[in-house]
Amino acid sequence: MAEPLLQGLRPVAGPATRLLVLGSFPGVASLAAQQYYGHPRNHFWPIVGALFDQPLGDWPYARRLAWVQRRGLGLWDVYARCRRPGSLDADISDAELNDLPALVARLPKLAVIAYNGSESARVMRITAGLSLPVLKLPSTSPANASWSFERKRAAWQLAFERAGLLG
Repeated sequence: MAEPLLQGLRPVAGPATRLLVLGSFPGVASLAAQQYYGHPRNHFWPIVGALFDQPLGDWPYARRLAWVQRRGLGLWDVYARCRRPGSLDADISDAELNDLPALVARLPKLAVIAYNGSESARVMRITAGLSLPVLKLPSTSPANASWSFERKRAAWQLAFERAGLLG
């Protein structure tokens, strides 16, 4: 029997978005919580918190989203729907792409698009033609254990600086 077709999360982005971070597709914990980067060991919220010197991981999710949006950070995934047993990107099948060009067209201040990991970056060709810098960042997933937290933070800091979100 085939895995069920899973539905992703809505974009978190608006007119102030300067940096759009694109993941692949929410994992089991994120889908259950209906939250981006909802796995407790994912480094995304701790990295963003460290960059802004804020304890984002301790805040309620709605407060985190409002806070990052005010600072120009947007979140979405490259896949709208897919089949995946578990949370590993390698197990994604029957993936349907989100309409990234349509979202980008609604973000007048967008300066940089950053892919969170290799699986999401597989669709860089879609955003490469949008006349914006496109970056591939190390995955914040706990499965990416070959990169230390500090090494990930340093790589992500460059993207935030390039988008004008720090300093």
